[in-house]
Amino acid sequence: MSPPNSGRTLFFFEKPSAMRQLQRFFRSPTTVCVAAEGHLLSAEEPGSIRPEWKPWRFEALPIVLDTIPVSHGTNRSGQSHAPKIASIRQALSGVDRVIIATDPGREGSMIAWEVLEHLGWRGRVDRLKLGALDDVSIRRAFAALAKEPGSGERDYAAYLEALCRQYEDYHLGLNGTRAISLRLRPPAFGEPWRFGGVQTPTLAILADLEARIRSFVPQDFFKVALHLGTRSGAELVLWHAPKERIFDPAVAETIRAAAATWSGPLAVEHKDVRRAPPRLFSKDTLARRCAKWFGWDPQHTAGLAQELYDQGYLSYPRTESEYLPDGQAGDAAAVMTAVVSVLTDLRSVIPGTEAPLIRRGAKGHYVKDPGEHHAIVPLRKVPERGRLSADQFRLWELVAKAYLAAHLPDGIDARTSVAAEVGTPLGTKRFAVSGSVIRAPGWRAIYGSEADLETDAVPGKAKRDAEATSARLPAVDDGEGASATKAGVATAMTEPPRRISRGELPVVMGRLIDQVDDPAVKRALENPVNPNEPKGLGTAATRDTILPKLLKSRYVTLSSGKDPAIAVTEVGLAFITAVRRVFPAYGDPVGRAMFEAELAEIGRAATRAEAVDRANAFRQRTRARLDELIAAIADSPVVSLDPSLIPPGQADNRPPTSAMMSFAVSLAERKGVTLPRGCKSSISICRSFLDTHAGPRVPQTDSAGEPRDRRIPSAAMLRYARSLAEQRGVPCPPETETDFDACRRFLDAHVPQPQERPGAGNPGARKGKAPVDRGKRRGRVAGKPRQAAARRQA
Repeated sequence: MSPPNSGRTLFFFEKPSAMRQLQRFFRSPTTVCVAAEGHLLSAEEPGSIRPEWKPWRFEALPIVLDTIPVSHGTNRSGQSHAPKIASIRQALSGVDRVIIATDPGREGSMIAWEVLEHLGWRGRVDRLKLGALDDVSIRRAFAALAKEPGSGERDYAAYLEALCRQYEDYHLGLNGTRAISLRLRPPAFGEPWRFGGVQTPTLAILADLEARIRSFVPQDFFKVALHLGTRSGAELVLWHAPKERIFDPAVAETIRAAAATWSGPLAVEHKDVRRAPPRLFSKDTLARRCAKWFGWDPQHTAGLAQELYDQGYLSYPRTESEYLPDGQAGDAAAVMTAVVSVLTDLRSVIPGTEAPLIRRGAKGHYVKDPGEHHAIVPLRKVPERGRLSADQFRLWELVAKAYLAAHLPDGIDARTSVAAEVGTPLGTKRFAVSGSVIRAPGWRAIYGSEADLETDAVPGKAKRDAEATSARLPAVDDGEGASATKAGVATAMTEPPRRISRGELPVVMGRLIDQVDDPAVKRALENPVNPNEPKGLGTAATRDTILPKLLKSRYVTLSSGKDPAIAVTEVGLAFITAVRRVFPAYGDPVGRAMFEAELAEIGRAATRAEAVDRANAFRQRTRARLDELIAAIADSPVVSLDPSLIPPGQADNRPPTSAMMSFAVSLAERKGVTLPRGCKSSISICRSFLDTHAGPRVPQTDSAGEPRDRRIPSAAMLRYARSLAEQRGVPCPPETETDFDACRRFLDAHVPQPQERPGAGNPGARKGKAPVDRGKRRGRVAGKPRQAAARRQA
């Protein structure tokens, strides 16, 4: 589709709501606006591309396409997007320039570019990057567009990166899921073993943590308490609790005995401790906070944030950054004034005459380059309470308070520590206790009692020992003499690593660097392009979609509680063990993070040609990895898994047939073993017992003698086989339940022969049709319709 040189410009928006926000800026009659509803095109299913790809057959793998065919998608109501695409085609026919104004980021770029490519657009394309939908941000975006003549070229690179992510996800999910389900999945398993480039290494993180928790053996460790009386008559308790814990009770006793007779001067230190405000929110850290405070699912949080962005109350939410660009420091006063016009109870906290405090650098909130998208912040446009839902307002308030806190002074605590150096046969040991009082609340006045919730532990790690503190310390002077009144040993127990919670998982995926201890691996995960965003799994836009996929596959379960913890099931452990045995690279989270960093280089290409070259190389590499994966799976044995460990809903829990049960009982008597629990009620448990004790099946081959997949008979075949067995008075062999060919052979052997069928002697009888008088084909049909229908169904 070539441009007509009309001077008309088309703006391509992602949603009608965003289009309405910007249309008030367009007064030129040469401007045309169209809006999508998310992705208007969807990838074709393999079976609709080539019919032979619809059945799951291992010999057909890998299924590889140069490009993924697309068709018209549907909206949430199931209506086709074809009319919308047709209207966009018509709108394009009268313009010579397209400005993409979808949400910033790869997905937004793809929503527009895939339609333009599908319609064959060959004209000029520019990119309007809207970090927010308030008036100031919109004007800034237009100013940036005017200064960036090559914005469309660079945006095409972002589109190709998104396209390559889709290409890999499509091919890995299609081929990996089929291959693993056909070759490795246990026979008793009733659902596919789903496989994905991001979800599988994410499961590996959880499985490794699960293994550490299950293998954890609690140990006693010891802390020594020193009870003191000072010269001035004060009494206090000091503790020796070193970072290197004491596990030997004899060591603890030696230190206790020395402490019990100690006397000497105390070292007292008074100092002010400054507490800076926490960082601003990224998409993942916002999800974590909302999960912890409100019990929200990350997808619910993401949906609310997107709604507030669409209405112009928050900046773009799908961001990995926790920083703002230096250029936005001048907005702080106006935004804070707007925020407290809604949160009126905080007006007294905001200084009226002083300028907002601007903290720059990695330890502050403003940096030169915050990344592709800056942190989530409120805007000058603020909501009325009654115009938002309760959850929308809670989320806006949370983000707004974080912004206010970021521009207020540090909190100051007056901290006092008391210490004693005790000589022991093992060397000098330090005993200490500390206490603090708030001298100046600073930014903490925004939160009140909630301020202490900012110090979150690293997910998946054991809790660190807190320093010994006292709610109230007596007045003691530095150098004041003291003597031990007694000393004792307290016993504590080591704790296993904490499970990762639902709200924490996106953070763990994005900050994989916090999960590793090897310094070399940590260095490898650093991001030299943007040190604030280390390499991780997935993208900010997709991380909260991974847990629902793992739950659907029953690889993990959730506990109860506001922010439930994630536990890996036996099925999940068996699956990830099988993947690592067959193709270790797909079970390596760090390797996947490095791979994704290479994938991100496609989006950083300076020109379209460079992006195309990188994308083509990536597709070739994906195809090579698929070949290696299928080859590795082809030679791997089926995973052995106790059927009783399969979660409900994944096992085939129909009762076994009488033939299967008779065979199982006779086999158990012959071998002197006990039937497993549930064998009489679950066909999957019975089948697994037969597979274990009846010996290996004869491998099936095709006409050329090559091994082929064992197909499972359909439910209709099984019903017909049981019906024939009952009619003939013969047992239905147990292998007919699990083997298509065995079931087919049984049917061939016992189905009524032509001479046995009603009407077999009449040459005019055909497939359920009664004999027909050829002289009167119309009007004279004999026979019994119900019997004919029954035969047709059979």
